[in-house]
Amino acid sequence: MSRRFPPIHNQTNPYRDNVQGKANEPICVAGLLDRSKQILGSAYDGPAPDWTLEEIYNRLEENAPRIAIIGGSPDHPAHIMDSVTTARAAIRIWQNGGVPFAFSTPVMCDGTAQSNQGMSYSLQSRNAVAQMVVNQIEAHSYHGAFVIQGCDKQPLGVVSALAHLDRIRRYRGEAPFFATFAPAHVLQGGTIPAELYAELEQVAAAAEERGAPDIAHDLRDAMAYILQCSSNTAFQGVLERAVDRGIISRAAHKEYEKRLAVATCDGKGGVCAFNGTGNSSRHLVAGLGLVHPAVELLTAPPSQEQVNQAVDSLALMINNPVFGVANLMAANIKNAIRIHSASGGSTNLMMHLVAAMLYGGYRFSLWDLDRIHHEHPVPDLFDYSLTQGRDIFALAVQCCSGSIRGMETLFYELMQNGVPMDVDAPTVTGTTWRERLADQARLSAEHVKDNPIILSRPRRPFSGVDVLTGNFFESAVVKISGMTTAQLDEFDKKVAFVLYYENEDDANRSLLDSHLLETVKRAKRFAEENLRAVLRHNAPHRLEDWQALDYDALFDRMVEEGVLKIAVVISGQGPVAFGMPEMFTPMQHINANRNLKRLATLISDGRYSGVTYGAAIGHMTPEASLGGGILYLETGDLLYLNLRDRQIQFINQAAFCSGRLQFSFEEVKAERAALADRRLATIRTRQRQVAASNRMTGHTDAAHGVVPLSVFEEAVLDYTADVAFETRKK
Repeated sequence: MSRRFPPIHNQTNPYRDNVQGKANEPICVAGLLDRSKQILGSAYDGPAPDWTLEEIYNRLEENAPRIAIIGGSPDHPAHIMDSVTTARAAIRIWQNGGVPFAFSTPVMCDGTAQSNQGMSYSLQSRNAVAQMVVNQIEAHSYHGAFVIQGCDKQPLGVVSALAHLDRIRRYRGEAPFFATFAPAHVLQGGTIPAELYAELEQVAAAAEERGAPDIAHDLRDAMAYILQCSSNTAFQGVLERAVDRGIISRAAHKEYEKRLAVATCDGKGGVCAFNGTGNSSRHLVAGLGLVHPAVELLTAPPSQEQVNQAVDSLALMINNPVFGVANLMAANIKNAIRIHSASGGSTNLMMHLVAAMLYGGYRFSLWDLDRIHHEHPVPDLFDYSLTQGRDIFALAVQCCSGSIRGMETLFYELMQNGVPMDVDAPTVTGTTWRERLADQARLSAEHVKDNPIILSRPRRPFSGVDVLTGNFFESAVVKISGMTTAQLDEFDKKVAFVLYYENEDDANRSLLDSHLLETVKRAKRFAEENLRAVLRHNAPHRLEDWQALDYDALFDRMVEEGVLKIAVVISGQGPVAFGMPEMFTPMQHINANRNLKRLATLISDGRYSGVTYGAAIGHMTPEASLGGGILYLETGDLLYLNLRDRQIQFINQAAFCSGRLQFSFEEVKAERAALADRRLATIRTRQRQVAASNRMTGHTDAAHGVVPLSVFEEAVLDYTADVAFETRKK
């Protein structure tokens, strides 16, 4: 049975007062509903069509809720099935007395855009999506939205837009803007066909016979993962090295690449099964209270019944400012950050969540996010793995089978582990978390006995993304949750040599070179005095045995034993310089190199979703193009990786070689002023590769969400005080 929507309580109604809208829009609504019935075919569930142009006119005149169904573009895998979900939502909105409309936004696929110029537009597309959504909704005077949530920048771009609209509507004295989000289903990862698997195993065996055990190891490591767009990059890296060493031909490489690619994605699309920005956004937006549990974690597009549950709940939200998008977001901000932390979410969201709060009118920065993250320890409650059957598709299966309840289960387990959660925050069900969790059925994570992903007992007492500071930069972020405790121990409080690249293109070419470490050694790019000082600091127990070795032998031994640490620094990738592309490709090239990955930490003013074996440190501010300290680093410099204390420090080399750990940097900027000027000129020249219309000038830095300055300047509300929790209508 449908739930009737009340009319919107606005003094103004553009459709009543401007007859042009009532002349133009009825045919759009009727066309949407006609197409929806046609798409659903025999699955259509409802009475005979009654959406006459006259009835549509009447609803517009009476200010019935005008609800936009916002989808994405079908050139993104997450949005292939949007038409079916749109049809189901449109029919239900009409049945409930509303007026459905539909529009879509372009949605960039970060996987498709990797290593091409598109990555310079990916972050900018978040703000572009926000602008387009605001434009369309304001122009056509919609009151609310049903959002088909996709991947990459689209989810938080739409959240930002709708929070911004809600704030603007309240400022103008209009009804609050309401919305509910329905994330696209999870795409099951592909499987390597048995015949191809056997051929790749033969390549690995041939590599061993040819004296290339590293290639054999890295190829088998890639074969252990589910097939997804990101794993194809790992195969690319190791197969390139196999070609380089004459183990396979270039033609064989391309043939393997093709067969892997076509086996990767299911025809119905969805959000890829790894816990990247797409699924992290799913968890985060659910934590913000914006996702109805009926549509949160699915293995196929939502059924009519599931869509109905989400749409029907809008009846409890309409006209109530508590359920305005901006208020829902601010009321749930701590819940969302803790869910993001406990689930080991994407590093990208550190910027996107800050941006959404600013668009919603709240003063907020990376430091506010970090303060919430650390004001109470958040344990690691997500045992996620792409090699052991615990990807996000498996989590969706567990939810769809009725074993657990997705983020409601994670919310509950956080509380059980002593984490304070705002249980009285409102959500799009029209109720609070407290009311949602009152039903204990299937709530505990312990209901999943086989291969649980959400845990009741933490893997360790900390998780999430940390904010770093240091003497040569103001802020950066690192995904601690992506490193096991053993990995963290390998890099924490170690000294690393800088291996500097002025941009990602240079880095990718170099990191694909299977002889990179040999080249660094032959050129003695790390001074011998410094090499021996690093040995003394990183492995004092090896000093007596290795101190007599010559440079080459010492270098090799330090590589073999993982004592040599390298900070791969990729500069010139910040928002102003180059649109802040994601450093996924160089990260994968490092991961695909068994020797290098045990040594390398990746540092950039670009951005990240995931991790390398060592720490992946990004979003560094100030960025190189704005004179940040990263601009002045050089290959051979020394950095102190103090990860548990959330610091990275530039080391005074003379003091370090004398046995003292001394941090100083300011004099370096003066000494290398000419180098910085040359690099800045290079950045400006390279910047012309990015369309001037889409460059991110006039924006805040990564610590402040990379939003337009006007959005930042108008964000004046206090998220701790200017928020309402009362969910009951007066």
